[in-house]
Amino acid sequence: MSTIKKAATVALATGLGMAALGACSDSGDASSNPGPTTVTLVAHDSFAVSKGVLKDFEKKSGYRVKVLKDGDAGEAVNKAILTRDNPQGDAFFGVDNTLLSRALDNHLFQPYRAGGLDLVRPEFWAGDDRHWVTPIDTGNICVNYDKRYFTAHHLKPPNTFADLAEPAYRNLLVTENVSTSSPGLGFLLGSAAQYGDKGWPAYWKKLRANGVKVVDTWEQAYNEEFSGSAGGRKAGGDRPLVVSYASSPPAEAIYASPQPRTAPTGVATGTCFRQIEYAGLLSHAKNPKGAKALLDFLISKEFQDDMPLNMFVDPVRETAQAPALYRKYAVQVDTPQTMAPEKIAAHRDQWVRTWTSLLLK
Repeated sequence: MSTIKKAATVALATGLGMAALGACSDSGDASSNPGPTTVTLVAHDSFAVSKGVLKDFEKKSGYRVKVLKDGDAGEAVNKAILTRDNPQGDAFFGVDNTLLSRALDNHLFQPYRAGGLDLVRPEFWAGDDRHWVTPIDTGNICVNYDKRYFTAHHLKPPNTFADLAEPAYRNLLVTENVSTSSPGLGFLLGSAAQYGDKGWPAYWKKLRANGVKVVDTWEQAYNEEFSGSAGGRKAGGDRPLVVSYASSPPAEAIYASPQPRTAPTGVATGTCFRQIEYAGLLSHAKNPKGAKALLDFLISKEFQDDMPLNMFVDPVRETAQAPALYRKYAVQVDTPQTMAPEKIAAHRDQWVRTWTSLLLK
């Protein structure tokens, strides 16, 4: 999904959605509990939520919330690990299933079972018996394409991993560095799920020979290099294919003026990998009570209902529903690639090294 996250191409309002009073009460009201009155959320750059409701949360909980954005998801996780013993904040949002084992192996979080977790769909948290993290959103990392480019060039857009290596799409794709970007890493894992442990390097050799471009972050790839995004058109981006999210087309359509009948970008649904994003209580948080209240809030119905039009990701709470405007432009992905967390943990670092040697050296 964000961070999915995340896929919006305009400056989205920052703040926190309306808090449920019951969720805050689980962790205590800061006004009646001595301790820090500011709670700091460290997040990736694509964290964005509705403006104005932050004050409502602060009023009900008694905490003042500070949001610290710390780069793309991969960068943010790496920084959080390096500062684990003296963290920049109290809670962290934006570690996903591609990076979760790295965070857990480095003891980034302390356990906390968030209030309302029983209403989160079990497939997103089953197996985490100690509740090291709380699932917040889900989405699909997929290649997006610029419809106008393919119409103008009388070329059928790609739909599968194999298509991207065809000569017709030479020098058209931009992707992200797997060491610094969760979409980039998700796309690598999707290709590994498609071609197997031994087959994916050969696939990436084909992409390299076909002119794939690598940049550090999703923001660079989508908002600067991709010809189909509002930012990319302004920046002179010339790549009509980009690794992004299945929820990026709704962002392009909703924030266009006037809103188009259909989104100007499409999704190659045969290139998708399912992403789940989590938040957690940092191990050495100075304000753990405030962090717990914030985690409760992030899975409240109010926040989950509000989230799709802000971070362009899907809610994980069973009773939440994406707004109609989001659903109007959303792209359905029926069979995304997935990978077991233990397999990601076992192979990720070696695969990243192999990918780096193939693409960057």
